[in-house]
Amino acid sequence: MTDSPRFAVGGALFGRTEVEDIAMIARHGFPGFEPYRGQLMNWLERPLDLKRVLDDHGVRLITCSNGGPNQSVEFIDPTARQKTIDDHVAFARDFLAVFGCTHFKINMGRRPDHATTADELASICGTLNALGRRVKEELDISLGAHAHIWGPVERPGEIDAIMAGTDPRYVWFLPDTAQINLGSGDPVAIVRRYYDRVIAVHFKDSRPQYRGWTGATPTQEQHRERILYQDLGSGGVDHETIYADLLKAGYSGWITLDLDPPRANEGEGSPEDKLLINKRYLTDVLKVARL
Repeated sequence: MTDSPRFAVGGALFGRTEVEDIAMIARHGFPGFEPYRGQLMNWLERPLDLKRVLDDHGVRLITCSNGGPNQSVEFIDPTARQKTIDDHVAFARDFLAVFGCTHFKINMGRRPDHATTADELASICGTLNALGRRVKEELDISLGAHAHIWGPVERPGEIDAIMAGTDPRYVWFLPDTAQINLGSGDPVAIVRRYYDRVIAVHFKDSRPQYRGWTGATPTQEQHRERILYQDLGSGGVDHETIYADLLKAGYSGWITLDLDPPRANEGEGSPEDKLLINKRYLTDVLKVARL
């Protein structure tokens, strides 16, 4: 770790991971890359080939989100717990460890067709605790639980339940500023509340009308009609305060720009256009001197 945060680019911006995507990340000075497992199927069986590409460009794979084909992400059903754990430990051992990853970003599957119950949240905690213990003790990788809209942990009370019900020795928190905001939480307050358990952070914004949002979570249909996730500086999330808080607390971990792919019909340009917009926010508004 360094004495200041470092910035990575999330793989969602590109879709399937290609060499030219890594070259773009390097060209614009970002030292880290964080893809989703489902975007790495062309590399999954040859991690050393991907590592050589990354090393050649001076970019580090900081973690890889779970999910994708042939990996169970059923965190609620206790009958599926062992398979979920085994699948994740195998991926951490055979892929993440090759890159020297020190944390594992975890989504917790799909949201039930109802508000996640206390029993379901307790079951998720059981899976997280068991998985977190294994990857920490066997691989020295820290598990980062990630609240995400349309997942079983999206609302503030659900985040609180997961943090209360998991062992801080084995389960950390990986907050996403826009996901918390759109799930009706206050990202400034929640990052402050759980700072001691933050293992890494995702930055993205939302539209200004979601500033201070406390209503129902926007639907996937709304997202399909018009993208919910916006470039930094759009006004839904107070990233200036969040970043100032992180600096004041001495945070020296990774911050990932977790950007969705641009939608041409919404005037978002190319992936490179989008990356540059967000880089300018870091340098011009947050005054980041070194990515």
